[in-house]
Amino acid sequence: MMIKLKGIAAAAGISIGPAYKIGKEDIVVPRQVIQESDIPLQIQLFEEALIKTRKEIVELQKKIATDLGQEEAQIFDAHLLVLEDRMIIEEVISRLKKERLNVAFIFSEVLKKYIDVFSKIEDEYLKERTSDVNDVGKRILRNLLGKERKGFEGLKEKVVVVAHDISPSDTAAMHKQNVCAFVTDIGGKTSHTAIMAKSLEIPAVVGLEEATSKIKTGDTLIIDGTMGVVIINPDNDTLNSYWEAEKKLKGITDAFLAVKDLPAVTIDGKHVTISANIELPEEISAIRLHGGQGIGLYRTEFFYMNRKDLPSEEEHYQAYKYVAEEMNPHEVIIRTLDLGGDKFLSQLEIPSEMKPFLGWRAIRFCLARPDVFKIQLRAILRASVHGKLKLMYPMISSIDELMQANKILEEAKEELRNKDIPFDDDIEVGAMIEVPSAALTADLLAREADFFSIGTNDLIQYSLAVDRTNEKVAYLYEPSHPAVLRMIKNVIDAAHKAGIKVGMCGEMAGEPAFVLMLVGLGLDEFSMPPFVIPEIKYIIRSVTSQQAEAIAREAMLLATGREVEEYIQGKLREILG
Repeated sequence: MMIKLKGIAAAAGISIGPAYKIGKEDIVVPRQVIQESDIPLQIQLFEEALIKTRKEIVELQKKIATDLGQEEAQIFDAHLLVLEDRMIIEEVISRLKKERLNVAFIFSEVLKKYIDVFSKIEDEYLKERTSDVNDVGKRILRNLLGKERKGFEGLKEKVVVVAHDISPSDTAAMHKQNVCAFVTDIGGKTSHTAIMAKSLEIPAVVGLEEATSKIKTGDTLIIDGTMGVVIINPDNDTLNSYWEAEKKLKGITDAFLAVKDLPAVTIDGKHVTISANIELPEEISAIRLHGGQGIGLYRTEFFYMNRKDLPSEEEHYQAYKYVAEEMNPHEVIIRTLDLGGDKFLSQLEIPSEMKPFLGWRAIRFCLARPDVFKIQLRAILRASVHGKLKLMYPMISSIDELMQANKILEEAKEELRNKDIPFDDDIEVGAMIEVPSAALTADLLAREADFFSIGTNDLIQYSLAVDRTNEKVAYLYEPSHPAVLRMIKNVIDAAHKAGIKVGMCGEMAGEPAFVLMLVGLGLDEFSMPPFVIPEIKYIIRSVTSQQAEAIAREAMLLATGREVEEYIQGKLREILG
């Protein structure tokens, strides 16, 4: 009998295949009394398990960064933070000495306690982090007990993985294996597992509650990751309709890929640049594979993460030189250090703050620590002779900040001149527009900047007073909100009036629904994750600039974000058929 389940759409797409059910991994940990003389050995076993687990996660991060991109690899930063949590480590050692039980059992008890605490938190985003704690905890337990985790390597056919929950590690292990989709009982859109599924381009539905109780291994499943629907053992009519839908979807995907190496130009000849957001040099291969025309956002925070010392100027220089040479003759825009907010480093003495996203971060930190800032600026300048490099400052909120940053840049140039070190004296310098004050004074900032790049993620968050990681107010996070659109239009108009170009490197730039409107508003460059590039190019090549401008004009007249989204999505369907 056909059964239809409704869950949360986690990763779009349609997939049909046999179910492959995975049971909960219950690691049985024996409780053993130990002697006082055994404590040092137990502590050593615990430390070795932590070191081995860290090595596994770092290796997994490197693999994900190479295959998918650094943004996806950053998901495992949360795992590394759990490993380095002094409260957990000290509690395990303290209880080990006090209770004199084997360290594996002690750790399993501490792990249960922390998972229970996380699971009771009302905030949905923080609750989703339970999976991260559980994932890394089980890794440590397996290493303490000498057990191996069963992977997906032995699959002989394409299957749909069905589980109560799937950890980010397991999701990463699906890459390039015979997994065509997955469904889970629990989870939400903000879970790291859902984020990984999108990057892997695997259809996924989560939060089904009763998937594991209703589905058996071997059942035929239809996964509609766009609508959040799972159909168990469909009848022939349903199966045939979804086969047709899947075939049509594949045809659309093939059409996207067919234009990936062509320029992003409208039917009547208006050209826009399609670039990629990256964080590691290893991601350049993904840009080439998907037809990117440069790098619109090169994040540089990875130099500072997971290390105890500060990176040297030479480290910066070699990385920037490599990217400049590899991408030449295409442009590479390097964003200067954007630490603070949700990225803290003890060696830089960035204090913990009650409202970190509004605090001492990004350009504010750099202006306060020119010693750290100049190291990066000199490295960028030195690398600028090896390709077409540009640099831009994050979180600019006033022309004073922009002028101060440029003054420090001039000092860095003078230091290189004094040493006869060559650099591009005319390197273009841009400002990221991600603060409402910058968007509203774009005409003033244009006097000091060579270009703008709109960071929509923070601009939307700050403009609408919405924490985009908080599920309770997620419905208020609207890229289509009229206030956001008016700020974007103001930035583009001010830039063009001053004769400078403006790009966009936030998530909005890679959203198909917004492309036509943004082209119509006059955006010069779109920068996005590499895998989205073919689809965005296809859309741009399917419209005239006049059509796009008419869509933008109409959208700007609408009163609500919902009206805007319904209108632009309708126009997209109308134009693409």
